Amino acid sequence: MKAKLKNRPVNVGVGFVTGRKGFRKLARTYLESWYESGLLEKEGARLSLFVAYDLKYRNTTPADYKNLDKRILEALSSPFYIGEEAIRAETAGLIGAGVISEREAELLFGEGYAKKRNVILYFAIKNGMDYLLFLDDDEYPMAVLRQPEGLTWRGQKVLATHLKYIESADITHGYHCGYVSPIPTLAFDDSLGEEDFRVFIEAISNDIISWDSIREKMKNNGVSYAAGEKMEKHFVRVVKEVDGAKFISGSNLCLNLKDPERVFPFYNPPGARGEDTFLSTCLSDRRVLKVPCYTFHDGFSSYTHLLCGILPEQLRPVRPGSGTADERFLKACIGWIRYKPLLLFITRPDQFESEIERMKEDLRRVLPKICAY
Repeated sequence: MKAKLKNRPVNVGVGFVTGRKGFRKLARTYLESWYESGLLEKEGARLSLFVAYDLKYRNTTPADYKNLDKRILEALSSPFYIGEEAIRAETAGLIGAGVISEREAELLFGEGYAKKRNVILYFAIKNGMDYLLFLDDDEYPMAVLRQPEGLTWRGQKVLATHLKYIESADITHGYHCGYVSPIPTLAFDDSLGEEDFRVFIEAISNDIISWDSIREKMKNNGVSYAAGEKMEKHFVRVVKEVDGAKFISGSNLCLNLKDPERVFPFYNPPGARGEDTFLSTCLSDRRVLKVPCYTFHDGFSSYTHLLCGILPEQLRPVRPGSGTADERFLKACIGWIRYKPLLLFITRPDQFESEIERMKEDLRRVLPKICAY
């Protein structure tokens, strides 16, 4: 990377799809992380911020995203704020010039999380970015480790770590800790037993969730802890293909944009998520690396005070009925069920019919128990 910086500036984009009012505080936290890592002192590294915002999600205004601190703006080459008006204007221009059809525009840039990611990806390529790092607005640049003496918190050089490895890869993605799973910690009883919940999880399981991983998280009060050895030993591994996919994460994810012909858009079925999963099915001849940096996923928005430097001594379990836990669990389950059929069709077409029938039967049997619980 250092040799590259001497030859010409490296243009780095950082992309957020967001609808939360706390975005500005999050942006400031990441900026201070970049200062602390020494990244912004490297001559020739130019950072641009791409923010695709959704005003409907939490009843926000453009000012909630655009009024960034002067210190942030001074560090950036350019900030790009992308709302519905900007997206409509850009797609109208592309359709009018015959570059894409209306149907293609809807697939690429319509409503939905994957399409917001495509908007950022499009503007990043259009504005000459060499690399693009995607970060979620509920993930923070820190890792939490559980040790005999208690919790240990460590800052993470997220952007610097990706830039160290992305030059030799098409995609790099890091690790996640914190409340990675949207499933609350359950206390099983006569109305819903552990075996019932196992059947439910296996019915909707995908590349991200499995019964073994969920059960392990529940033993830890729903928390995933970082593995210190991955950071200390700078452990990097090449992601191998499994069932036709090289699985990646949707955030803490960096794309090499130097050759746009090697870049794919995001997609998920209507009303679902899984845009990272479906991208992973396109990566057979791409070099994908898992790199040693964590982000803390505040999946239930319970630890926003981490952005103020308040580090808790313990992480509490998220129980059903607390805050928005039930709603988030419901939306996650619907999203998983909606994208599993397409994932099965792509990765295991010979088993598609039998797997769908098994999934339907299992859900018919256990969903009444889930709802009663």
